[in-house]
Parts: sequence; structure tokens; C-alpha cells
Amino acid sequence: MSMSHLYGTDGDDGVEMESFEVSDWDLQNEFNPHRQRHRQTKEEATYGVWAERDSDEERPSFGGKRSRDYSAPVSFVSAGLRKAAAEELSDEDSDDDEKPVKQEEIPKEFVPKKLKTGGNFKPSQKGFVGGSKSFVDFGSWERHTKGIGQKLLQKMGYVPGRGLGKNAQGIINPIEAKQRKGKGAVGAYGSERTTQSLQDFPVVDSEEEAEEEFQKELSQWRKDPNGGKKKPKYSYKTVEELKAKGRISKQLAAPQKELSQVKVIDMTGREQKVYYSYSQISHKHNIPDDSPQQPLGKDSKPQGFALPELEHNLQLLIDITEQEIIQSDRQLQYERDMVVNLSHEIQKMAEVLSHEEKAISNLSKVLDMVEECERRMQPGCENPLTLDECAKIFETLQDKYYEEYRMSDRVDLAVAIVYPLMKEYFKNWDPLKDCTYGTEIIAKWKSLLENDQLLSHSGQDLSTDAFHRLMWEIWMPYVRNIVARWQPRNCGSMVDFLDSWVNVVPVWILDNILDQLIFPKLQKEVESWNPLTDTVPIHSWIHPWLPLMQARLEPLYSPIRNKLANALQKWHPSDSSAKLILQPWKDVFTPGSWEAFMVKNIVPKLGMCLNELIINPHQQHMDAFYWVIDWEGMISVSSLVGLLEKHFFPKWLQVLCSWLSNSPNYEEITKWYLGWKSMFSDQVLAHPSIKDKFNEALDIMNRAVSSSVGGYMQPGARENIAYLTHTERRKDFQYEAMQERREAENMAQRGIGAAAGSVPMNFKDLIQTKAEEHNIVFMPVIGKRHEGKQLYTFGRIVIYIDRGVVFVQGEKTWVPTSLQSLIDMAK
Repeated sequence: MSMSHLYGTDGDDGVEMESFEVSDWDLQNEFNPHRQRHRQTKEEATYGVWAERDSDEERPSFGGKRSRDYSAPVSFVSAGLRKAAAEELSDEDSDDDEKPVKQEEIPKEFVPKKLKTGGNFKPSQKGFVGGSKSFVDFGSWERHTKGIGQKLLQKMGYVPGRGLGKNAQGIINPIEAKQRKGKGAVGAYGSERTTQSLQDFPVVDSEEEAEEEFQKELSQWRKDPNGGKKKPKYSYKTVEELKAKGRISKQLAAPQKELSQVKVIDMTGREQKVYYSYSQISHKHNIPDDSPQQPLGKDSKPQGFALPELEHNLQLLIDITEQEIIQSDRQLQYERDMVVNLSHEIQKMAEVLSHEEKAISNLSKVLDMVEECERRMQPGCENPLTLDECAKIFETLQDKYYEEYRMSDRVDLAVAIVYPLMKEYFKNWDPLKDCTYGTEIIAKWKSLLENDQLLSHSGQDLSTDAFHRLMWEIWMPYVRNIVARWQPRNCGSMVDFLDSWVNVVPVWILDNILDQLIFPKLQKEVESWNPLTDTVPIHSWIHPWLPLMQARLEPLYSPIRNKLANALQKWHPSDSSAKLILQPWKDVFTPGSWEAFMVKNIVPKLGMCLNELIINPHQQHMDAFYWVIDWEGMISVSSLVGLLEKHFFPKWLQVLCSWLSNSPNYEEITKWYLGWKSMFSDQVLAHPSIKDKFNEALDIMNRAVSSSVGGYMQPGARENIAYLTHTERRKDFQYEAMQERREAENMAQRGIGAAAGSVPMNFKDLIQTKAEEHNIVFMPVIGKRHEGKQLYTFGRIVIYIDRGVVFVQGEKTWVPTSLQSLIDMAK
């Protein structure tokens, strides 16, 4: 196996020598590591580098020198004349210069540093200078490999299709080489740039400028060829420069505090020195004898004037003077800043002083007014202080001396001055006789003494609010005394008294009166009330308290309902007094509790009354029917319809059938039908069950007149009944259309969309929609049924739906209820 890629061969002797240069094979191996490799044969594994292999199996050299083939025939070349060694070397150099040089092989030192904007290229040039040759397939061979050459060029800003260079200008001709005159180093014989390089890349060579500056500085140390003595050049520093230097060093010294404690070892001199901050190095002076003495040679001349100690002292004096100037400037700036700061402080202190003087003056005036009030409060004073005059004094304090009035302890001031006057004012007051007495005075003192913040109901607020303490200690005892002697059935005077004071008395005091004084009296009176013997109805002395107490009366409703239910056990619907007693409570009780009370105590009595009703077309007694219909506004429509379906219509239809079977007069039947229908209100007639019953009666009448006997016995009866049926159906249709129109208008006013998807399809969907509107949980109870009907939970209530009616689980039975009542009970 040949190792020509690792060991180069000498051209003359063919002796292999080790080469450490990066060859083309190494580059190919790095950029294409997955290429097809040569598989080692058995002979190569045995003999290693001394194994023989065919020339066809040689590893490609990628442009490198091929190994010699000693088996080839000998070929002779005309030698000509042998040149000298110097000429051969020059020819080799010229041959090397004539070879095209790749741009990436140019050493970095020869790349121009400053590129002028002028020249043969333009920054806007998108292609090479030489033409518009397409470079679409440039580097396309990398798609078959994993090389990174194209990626590296793109990361360095190369755009495919454009030239190389800072401005993508490119070049037309290959880089020309210039032959160096001798064997010196690069740049030893001047600039080596060619004509083409100067033409394509006109630059300003910064190295040449640096060389000129260096030669210019070097010439200052050379002796003047004219023999004249140069004048020394002096550099001066002005005071302003020193001040500016001091300000800059002061600004830079702040962030370098962490470097002030750094240990530094200086080994630049003959001896090792240790410093403890970098600032010590910056202030280090050239101490005499710090540098080693050089021995005087034969040609060296001794210095005529060398005083290092004097130079050191002079430099030290200069540095000290500079530091004094800088320090003085800093001190001056500090004093100026201090002057400005003190002027502002003086201005602020003057403002504070004037404010304090004004406050002292106001406090002295307030103190004089308070002392005057105390003097007039003394017994035996000729001009005693009245409550109106005291209110005027407090108004003056509040208007003219508002800050002092708010900052002062108003509680103690009011206790000392106002409370005695207020006790004297309410000494002979009877709240039930003169309920408005003192309201204006108390309202005025409320604006003067009450704090702005909202007070809670705790007693600790009495120590911070003068008005609340005034009402609790002066006004409240009179109210307690009058409530203790008050009879709850005479509620008018007490209600008027509290109504007149509700806007003046603090909220927590009013709550205390209603909860602790009024409610216990009412509760005790309700317990002693008997609806059978008491001539005064209970609503006359309970309902006036509703605007003031509202939900506080809820605990009284349950015993009231129990007493009323006990009183209704022996009641008969013919007694109308029960309706007069119960009607005022319809809007007071919750809809659910009211419906339950009616279903339990009134509906069964009405059902018994309907059972006793006798339907006789020839001699009809309507008293029992009127007793039931009179409760229509008290009980729900569904309850009334249930009563009629169960106790009235079966008998009514039976009488109609028996009448039709005995050759009746159809005109009388028509009048009888219309007469009974007029007994019901439109709300009852609109119910689907009532409609079905009357339609059933019409069907019976139509079937009767359709028979041969009936039609022959009564000429024109069929037409009359058909006309009646048509008229009644048309009325029902018109009523339904009117109801639908009203419902549509109501829904439009409420903002409910008229989309078909939002309209409930059945009664269950309607209940679900209402539950969602009121945020109530409505869901079926899994595995629970009543008479085959699915049970549902509506909030905490268990219900079931039967033919568009909601039944609520009561104590012993299921009670029908309306949707609104169901929502109220769930809330």
C-alpha cells in the first residue's frame, strides 16, 4: 500500500520523506467523511505498508504529486543548455507567480485594510465585473456530500450569484504575482502590489502612513544637518484642563472601588515590588538609581547635566500643585452646591414657618371660642349658652377653621359642651305624641359631629364619633322608655315616629331598635293572637312594619300560617270572611309558601263544595259554584283547573249527554252551553284542559245532531250546532293568536332573540331555560320515578312534570305549582 499521501517523494532520488502539510486528501477526508473508502485486502493486512497494490487502486491525490511508475519505459527529453543556479531559482519563482492564485490562499497580511469608495467597482453591482454569468449551479456538488464550504461562505455574508469582496465586486482576471528582486522578507523591497491590484483596489495603506509618522518622529532625535541647535518644545497645561481631568478622574474613581484593594506585584524593575492597589502604580515616580547604570564605552559621552534627584523633586512639586488645583476646584464646586442647597432649605423653612404661624393663630382663636363656651356653660351665668348658639359656634369652627376642627378631639368637646344642652332640650319629650320633635336640630348636629368614614356596628366606634355617642347616650334612653310602654296593636304612632327619624338616626342604632325592641314585642303579641276570637285582623298591625322591617318579619309568618290553618279546619266556603283575612297575606308570603298553604287548607274545601253542586238545567242553584269561582284570584289557575276537571266537568258532561238523549231543544242546549262557559274567566278558558272539556261537549253535541233521529226531530239543529262549533273554534283560534302576539311582544321587549333554536320545544325545555337564567341547578335524579314520571332536582326541590304541570314534593303529597312559584321556592 502506497503512503504517497503522507510521505512526499523527492523528485530526483525518489526517497520518501515525511510531510506535515495539509494535503488535498486530508481536506477531502474532512469535508466528505462518508465517501467510499478503500477496503483493506488480505495482503495489505499482512504486509502493511510494504504490500503491493495495482495503480488503479491508488488513492486519488486531488492534484498532488503522483508516485513514480518505475515500470514505464524510459523517455528522454531534450535538455538544452543548463542555466545557473540563480537563474533556475528565478525561473521557478516566475513559474510559481504565473500560476493562478486562489483568493483564499492570499495571506491575511496582504489584504488591503482601507478600501476607498472610488474605483472600478460599484457597491450596487450585483454580479461580477466581467459579465452577467449565471452562478445558479455554483457549489452544486455539495448536495451530494456533507461539506460545509457553502454554509461557511453564506455565514460570512456571501450571496450566491454575486462576487466576493467587501462590496461583492469580484475580479475578472486572476490575481497577478509580482517577482521579488532578491531573497529578502516580504516588504523589504517596497510595496509588492501589482498594477492590476492598484487599479481594482485603490486603497490608503495605513502601514505606509504609520511608517511616515514614525520617520517623522524619528527625525526629531537626529542632528540637524545644518548644524543649528533645535529649540526645545514645551507642553503646557491650563487650569481648565486640570479641572476637567479632575472631574473625569472623579467620575471614573467611583466604579473602581472594588479594584482599590487588589494586590499587585511589580516585576518591571530590578527588584520585585508589591503594591496594594492599581492607583499606587499610577502614582509611581521615577526614583533615582532605579534603572541599572550602563557602563560608559569608548564612544559614549558622559552626560553634561544629569540631576535625577532634582528632576524627581520638580516632578513631585508639579504633581502636588496639580492635585491642589484639582482639590480646590472640587471644594469650590462643593461650596457652590451647598449654597444652592441651603437657599432651597431656607425657602422651605420659610414656608413651614409661615404655615406654623398661621396654624398657631387659628388654634389660639379656636381656644378662645371654646373658653367662651365653657364660661357661658357655668351655672349662674347672665347669658347662658343655648343649643342654637352652640350649633352656630360649631358651624363657625367647621367653616373657618376646618383643619383644626377635624384634627381636634371633637368627642371630648361635644361631651363637655353639647351633651348637657341636648339633655335639657329633650327633657320633657314624648316620642309618640310629637314624633318630629328635634329632628331638625339633630340633623344639624349630625353634619357637624359625624365622621366622614363609614362606621361599623361595634361599640368601640362610640369613642371616635361624637354624633353616634350623642344619639346612643342622650336620644336612645327616651326611645327605650317609650317602647317599653308601647302596645304592638297600636302600631301607627310608633311607625310614624321611626319613619320621621329613619334618615337622621345612624343605621346601627335603627337596627338595634328594630331587632332588640320592636321585634320581641311583635313576636310576643303574635304568640298570644287567636284568629277565632280576636276581632282585630292581624295584618292591620303587622303589615305597617313591612317597609321598615322587611325580612325581619319572616320568623313571624310561620306561626301566623299555623294559626290560620287551625282556624280553617272547620271553615266552609260559604263563609267569605276567610278570604278577607287571607287576601292581605297573598303578597306578603312567598309564592311557594302561599301556594302550599292554599293547596293544603283551601283547595280541599272547595273540592267538597263542588262535589255538593247539583247540575240541573231546569232549576240550577249556582251558590256553590260561585263560592268556588270567588277564590280564583287566591288560588293558582292550575289548582282551580284541577278542581273543575275532577269535581265539575264529569257531572256537567254527564248531564249534557242525558239531556241530548231525550229529544231536547237544541236552542236551549246552546244557551245552556254558552251560559256555563260565560261563568269562567278568560284565563281559565285559555287553559288547555278547560278547552278540551268544552270541545268535548261540542263533539258530543255534533254527534247527537248527526244521528238520523236527532236531525229529523229538530230541523236546522245540525246547522246551528255546526255554526256554534265553528264560532267557538274561531274564538279559540283568535284568542291563541292574540296570546302568541303578546308573548312575542314581551319576548322582544325583554331582548330575547326570536331564533328558532332558542325557543323551548316543550315544558321541560322551558324549565331548563328558566333554571339557566336564574342560575339554578336542574337535573334528573338517577333511578328515581313517581308513578312512572322522572324525578328532577330544581335547586334543592324535588319535582316531576306531568302534562305540562310541575308537581313539588310536599310534606305528605305532591303539590302542583306554577313555574314562577317554583323559581321563588328554589331561591
